[in-house]
Amino acid sequence: MSSPILKTPAGDGRKRVVVAMSGGVDSSVVAALLARSGHDVIGITLQLYDHGEAVGRKGSCCAGQDVEDARRVAQMLGIPHYVLDYEKRFSDAVMQSFAESYVAGETPIPCVTCNQQIKFKDLLETARELGADLLATGHYIQRGEGADGPALFRARDADRDQSYFLFATTREQLADLWFPLGGMRKSEVRDIAHDLGLLVAEKSDSQDICFVPKGRYSDVIERLKPGALTPGDIVHADGRKLGEHAGIVNYTIGQRRGLGIPSPEPLYVLRLDATKNEVVVGPRAFLQTHTLVLRNVNWLGDGALEDGAEVYARIRSSQAPQPATVSVDTAGTVTVTLRYGELGAAAGQACVLYADGADEARVLGGGWIAKAVKADTMDWLESSA
Repeated sequence: MSSPILKTPAGDGRKRVVVAMSGGVDSSVVAALLARSGHDVIGITLQLYDHGEAVGRKGSCCAGQDVEDARRVAQMLGIPHYVLDYEKRFSDAVMQSFAESYVAGETPIPCVTCNQQIKFKDLLETARELGADLLATGHYIQRGEGADGPALFRARDADRDQSYFLFATTREQLADLWFPLGGMRKSEVRDIAHDLGLLVAEKSDSQDICFVPKGRYSDVIERLKPGALTPGDIVHADGRKLGEHAGIVNYTIGQRRGLGIPSPEPLYVLRLDATKNEVVVGPRAFLQTHTLVLRNVNWLGDGALEDGAEVYARIRSSQAPQPATVSVDTAGTVTVTLRYGELGAAAGQACVLYADGADEARVLGGGWIAKAVKADTMDWLESSA
């Protein structure tokens, strides 16, 4: 297939564009297409976490091999490439926040924090210092224009859409951001990589959180927050003590397997009470949630967020948005009521809002779940007391 010529959202003509190069196929294709389109491209790879165990580890966006792959792609394209040491910034803004959230009984999403605090804040500032017109990334999301300025839309490829992880991007940041792959399908990107002879054309996608080796959250949290794995009680929702746990960070809301509790009925983790250091379990029906109270809401819709607004919402990246209603009280507290409800909503998760349920729907913003309310009894189901 022929490689498309990319025209930037900053207008026609040659532009200076910084490309965030992770070493994967997506960002490599972005850099290649921009260079072939005649733009002044600068590749930057962020050294976020590489303390030995991450070096050469497959499936991690920050591993040492990925840095080397990015360097080799840039060399092939004939563009300048720089590796910036952001380890301390990443540790302070992302890793510590991740650990503190888990210890508080929440379910954090560090990739959102990384995009918000590192890539679209610190790296964007660096791009501006280099005189760049835009910062381009390999994210699958579309940037467009709304009545009030730059707007976000879901990717054309619904299976690759990353809007859930980018809801916290501000309109000010969007003015200088570009997502060239938002209108492409992953298969097309792979084909372009092959056509251009990129050495990463068949490289597998990142699957894990870069600073969590082998998915063992508890190991990382114990290192960042010594003493976090404090034993405590596992109790039933009716108050009965059923057993003991080795630290609430080993559990997530909705978890069924691995509880180690004999029971005639299936039990699920309903709540992680950090104050009492308790894991609260109960029937699956107790996980059903219809009402979510949000904090730190980022609004990207036109005009102000109005009470009673009809939107579509989702709390997991793997699920389709569902109809919802937004309420805003006099204190500015934002509450989202889900038409069909969700199982296992937890504090710390994101609730992302869309204009409709279409594949390329506009992203209206979203916020972090502070509380999830059980609809039938209105009992608070919180991840932290």
